[in-house]
Amino acid sequence: MPSFGAQILLALVLGLALGFLARAAQLDWLTGTLDTVGSLFVQLLKLAVPPLVFTAIVASIVQLAHLKNAARLAAATLGWFALSGLIAVGIGIGLGLLTNPGQGVSLDVAGAQAPQKQGGWTDFLVGIVPTNPVEAFVEGNVLQIVFLAVVVGFAAMRLGAKAEPFLAVNAALLEITQKALWWVIRLAPIGTLGLIGAAVAQYGWDLLAPLATFTIDVYVGCAIVMFLVYPLLLSVFGRLNPMRFFAGAWPAIQLAFVSRSSVGTMPLTQRVAIERLGVPREYASFAIPFGATSKMDGCAAVYPALAAIFVAQIFGVPLSIGDYVLIAFVSVVGSAATAGLTGAIVMLTLTLSTLGLPLAGAGLLLAIDPILDMMRTATNVAGQAAMTTLVAARQGILDRDVYNARPVELTQEPDAEPSRVETREPVAAH
Repeated sequence: MPSFGAQILLALVLGLALGFLARAAQLDWLTGTLDTVGSLFVQLLKLAVPPLVFTAIVASIVQLAHLKNAARLAAATLGWFALSGLIAVGIGIGLGLLTNPGQGVSLDVAGAQAPQKQGGWTDFLVGIVPTNPVEAFVEGNVLQIVFLAVVVGFAAMRLGAKAEPFLAVNAALLEITQKALWWVIRLAPIGTLGLIGAAVAQYGWDLLAPLATFTIDVYVGCAIVMFLVYPLLLSVFGRLNPMRFFAGAWPAIQLAFVSRSSVGTMPLTQRVAIERLGVPREYASFAIPFGATSKMDGCAAVYPALAAIFVAQIFGVPLSIGDYVLIAFVSVVGSAATAGLTGAIVMLTLTLSTLGLPLAGAGLLLAIDPILDMMRTATNVAGQAAMTTLVAARQGILDRDVYNARPVELTQEPDAEPSRVETREPVAAH
């Protein structure tokens, strides 16, 4: 039987072929079938996310409490997430200034309307604390679930022996969730076929023609971040072979590309980080869920930077150096405001409103958003895995034997038992 990665690649090719067939022959029944298959797969992935995030974080907090460098790990994670995001937004701005994606583009801006969902600086503060804990799980608001899990985890840690019955139930729920989740992940090739096929059948590539420069910029910018920036950071600051990283993380990057969901891909991202990249389970249980809600270099850095320049040029609004600094600030600090909301469009409206640009400009890009979202999400997930691995390497807790070994095939069900990390002081990367 072909490997898991090969199965996804074959499904991707077949999905493209079926999508083009459905579009060329106007086979509505085939388009509907592909859309249903892809949508069901994403729904199944998202169904497992709330219990997985909650139980994994609660369990990992108790484990991390025994580590001497827990605070240092958290600070390092925030720092590297922010630094790589700043580099990504710089690349987006640079490409925009070099190519001028909005110049010479003829679009009807008179009828453009702002998207219904818009980002604001209060979204993060208001949205992080749920008004109803049950509602957070029902709506799948990952940021609120993370908040609840952190509070419960620290409360259980402070209670000590009294919380042991609860922690035993939590561990059992985590094991059950991981078991069920693996059944869903094994359906990834079928989901890939449906998702990519439906995207091609519904949108094709003809929508890209009026916005060709902007579309190319988004793909090139994300590719530079994914294949140049991350490898450079891993090799220079982590002393890691970048090729080994991509060999290990590729299944998650592939799934992110076709599913267009960082949160939906999160369970697979966490598994490849642990089993194929050598990141300790305790740390991955923190960094990957946190990254899935706030580490979005594709959606929150490259894309809004390019889109802001595009919209400014379409509407004839000049941007100053101060405006470009604001774009960078919004991308690094404001990405958390999109957690639990509709990814890139909300982040884009936040950027446009901060710069005082017409919010209707975001509406001009909605038609091609699904095509752009594939590359953006793949970059998001690659960044989440890369920076998590880098921090683990620099803190001396990365299992380099696992990282440098031939990646294990994701054919066996995962071991749900948390792995132990030695409670020692971190050592320098070697």
